[in-house]
Amino acid sequence: MDLAAVILVEVLYAIASLALISAGLAVVFGMMKVINLAHGEFMVLGGYATITAVGLGVNIFIAMLIVAPLVVGLFGLIVERLIFRHLYGRMIDTMLASWGLSLMMIGAFKMIFGNTTTGVSGPIPGFSIGNYQINGYNFFIIIVSVLLLVAMLAVLRGTRAGLVARGAMQRADMASAMGHSPDRIYMLTFAVGSALSGLAGAVLAPLVGLVPTAGAAFIAKAFITVIAGGPSLVAGLASASGFFGLVNQFFSFLVSPVVGDVALLVAAVILLRLLPRGITSRFFRGKL
Repeated sequence: MDLAAVILVEVLYAIASLALISAGLAVVFGMMKVINLAHGEFMVLGGYATITAVGLGVNIFIAMLIVAPLVVGLFGLIVERLIFRHLYGRMIDTMLASWGLSLMMIGAFKMIFGNTTTGVSGPIPGFSIGNYQINGYNFFIIIVSVLLLVAMLAVLRGTRAGLVARGAMQRADMASAMGHSPDRIYMLTFAVGSALSGLAGAVLAPLVGLVPTAGAAFIAKAFITVIAGGPSLVAGLASASGFFGLVNQFFSFLVSPVVGDVALLVAAVILLRLLPRGITSRFFRGKL
């Protein structure tokens, strides 16, 4: 029974981590069709913002949940104004520009923070279930991910801003005809997606040692989850995270974490072969 509880917590943590890592990319790529290859570096920036804020005496929860998203969101807004707004509709150019941005950010991280591993201590202690030890911070990540998905669904479905953003992504000309500025909507949507990336990097910072090149560990999983989720934003994010998190943890417990990651990639290839347009192209149709 104790082992079953530990396995359940670890599976939920894996699912929550994938959803958290992929949320910002789901907004930028899923809604705007912008392939941001610097998504991992946006997450790393959120982690460094958290570590820097904590070093200056800011409460760690404020640093993770407020400071980091604001910093990365502002950075995303600046980048969108300087680079991406000139490249909408040009996928290859966007990929090349974001790849160059990724390399530039890695170089900046090395100059500012050094090429060494840094991190911050987890604010929630672990506890025991029978003979097993569980990281209490995993529960915090699960709660943050659930609240994030609920908030995304509520904003996109239940607020005027969310409805306008969704409409502008589908028919910019109609949004413009109704008096809304597609340019401003794109700017704010990209900034929100960037802020979500910063939040993910900040929340995961206490669990991973940050190095300037740490973004590479996030970008592949994020793209796999978003693409496999399909056209529905929140439903696709939740379903793909659930499927891949379950596969990853099953093989991690059965064999090893390395095999778990390999199994995740293999599962993604098989899933996209069977469902080229993602999970929500066949299931959860009509869901947001």
